Amino acid sequence: MFIKTVAVEDVLINEEAERRLWEFSEEVILYKDRPESDEETIRRIGDADCVLVSFRTTISRRVIEACPKIRYIGMCCTLYDENSCNVDIAAARERGITVLGVRDYGDEGVVEYAISETVRFLHGFGDRQWRQEKQELGGLHVGIIGLGTTGRMTAEAFRFFGSRVCYFSRTRKPDAEEKGIEYLPLHDLLRTCDIIITTLPRNTCVLNAEEFGILGNGKILMNTSIGATFDVEALKAWLRSNPQSYYFCDGTGMGTLNDELAPFNNVIWTPVTAGRSAQSTVRLSQKVIRNIETFLGK
Repeated sequence: MFIKTVAVEDVLINEEAERRLWEFSEEVILYKDRPESDEETIRRIGDADCVLVSFRTTISRRVIEACPKIRYIGMCCTLYDENSCNVDIAAARERGITVLGVRDYGDEGVVEYAISETVRFLHGFGDRQWRQEKQELGGLHVGIIGLGTTGRMTAEAFRFFGSRVCYFSRTRKPDAEEKGIEYLPLHDLLRTCDIIITTLPRNTCVLNAEEFGILGNGKILMNTSIGATFDVEALKAWLRSNPQSYYFCDGTGMGTLNDELAPFNNVIWTPVTAGRSAQSTVRLSQKVIRNIETFLGK
């Protein structure tokens, strides 16, 4: 049983999960806005022994060291690894704090975003059309960078519509290759594919000036990750030099770059979180509660 549970921001769980938090804690405080500084995060946590956080707020070493009562940090978002995490896992480990995250709750919506936005652009269903003639997905060459759950689902969705799909990741995926998803080294992928989709963990940068030079003009780059998967200045230089190329992202992929990318007509973004839906909220909520039960041995 926890003494005090604090969600330091809106962790996007449903009302049923919020009610269930009282089963595990004597006191529950749920903030709905994002803290603007470490100081505010520390103030909100105070003497809590259970902390809930989404992907937007950083739980830094400073925060962890200033809040000695913390026993458990529940990440109401995906936890891939320490490098891509907004919680300082090393600092938590040093203090014996358990950190648990969730996976595979919003992938369906992300895949639907990738397909729907691409189709709209290929056919001119919105206010713009990619090429002079309308295009179908069949026959297009699509490259996926990162073949985790989202990447694999995205690859399979495009293959269903007849696209030739290739991938690049840090490790080869023989099972995917057996099903027709071809592996290419990164530079070959960028050189040959019409559409590049990054499906990577947070804070994973794979596209720099050299890569954008190889990518060239007349391409679509779509980012479904949290935040940038590229060097920002290199992206802007690519957009300036290649007016027939386009960058797509949702609100999560845009992150804090809206002001910087606003001047570019070849940036097309949707100011919502593609992976958020009624169904994904249920999946997220269930997994958050299950992690708490696991920690408490229930």
